[in-house]
Amino acid sequence: MVNDVLTIGGESIAPGETKKIELEMPPLYTATNMSIPVYVRRGKRPGPTMFVSAAIHGDELNGIEIVGRLIRSKAIERIRGTLIAVPMVNVYGVLNQSRYLPDRRDLNRSFPGSKKGSLAGRLANLFFKEVVSKCDVGIDLHTGAIHRSNLPQIRADLDDAAVLEMAKAFGVPVLLNAELRDGSLREAASANGVKILLYEAGQALRYDEFSIRAGVKGIINTMRHLGMLNKSRSKGHSIERFIARQSGWVRAPESGFVTHLAQLGDHVEKGDKLAIIADPFGNYLDSIVSPAEGVVIGKQNIPLTQEGEAIYHIAYFSEPDTVAEHVELLQDNLLPQEQDPGL
Repeated sequence: MVNDVLTIGGESIAPGETKKIELEMPPLYTATNMSIPVYVRRGKRPGPTMFVSAAIHGDELNGIEIVGRLIRSKAIERIRGTLIAVPMVNVYGVLNQSRYLPDRRDLNRSFPGSKKGSLAGRLANLFFKEVVSKCDVGIDLHTGAIHRSNLPQIRADLDDAAVLEMAKAFGVPVLLNAELRDGSLREAASANGVKILLYEAGQALRYDEFSIRAGVKGIINTMRHLGMLNKSRSKGHSIERFIARQSGWVRAPESGFVTHLAQLGDHVEKGDKLAIIADPFGNYLDSIVSPAEGVVIGKQNIPLTQEGEAIYHIAYFSEPDTVAEHVELLQDNLLPQEQDPGL
């Protein structure tokens, strides 16, 4: 984009300026004013405009910490172009520790929204018009739903060459080619010509250090790829990227108490036992079995299940064992083991 004045929420931000802006939202019924916090950092030199958004689902908190660390990072001090970082889109949901808005709608099924629609529609419209529509690219940060964890992964339209290169640059091993969902931010952004990645990692209402570090590093890697930051020499193990064209959930065959055998990042073969289900007396009822070879990229955490409930999310790759190895390498890079002080 051209290096001119950018206006968000009535505030003008010139090249070289950094501002914190409050986007006014509908107030609570207690007459308490509400706003979306927006951080804008503009470089003096021209470059792409990127948004990074978190907590579109109000109980997905990892992204808030990722945005906070990104804003404080020295890596973005000499930025080219513009970074628009939004730590909380669904502020209502964060206050209530809820995925949804007060009207029980899912904000990520309400885009591009409407000025005269529901609360969800109005909030979606505000964020889309004031932030997303003014960007060239974006990264939307998510976690697993309540009681579910996701392995760090990128979901995107990998048939788009530019998006594929962004996804590879992010730097996590698992890339999932994901269809656009009606009403999602990714669908609305793509229709508006904005190239977008969705980062999934961790679980709702929890911070996960591995997921947070992978997210911060991935955003900075993507900014370097786009020319917004200078290139740097990579440190640690070299991480390959692997594209999964298919994935699926494995469901519980019985209701009962679950003992997990497989964990996030595990390479599993067809027929492997993923978990055991027992009754309240500890008697064996059944096993949850992998239907095919793949890598576990999502799992339920609570040790209770109803028959038919989704327990494991498995992605299918041509080389699943190699994917699992590179997941471990990424963990070694981001969470190095402390050395024994006696060594």
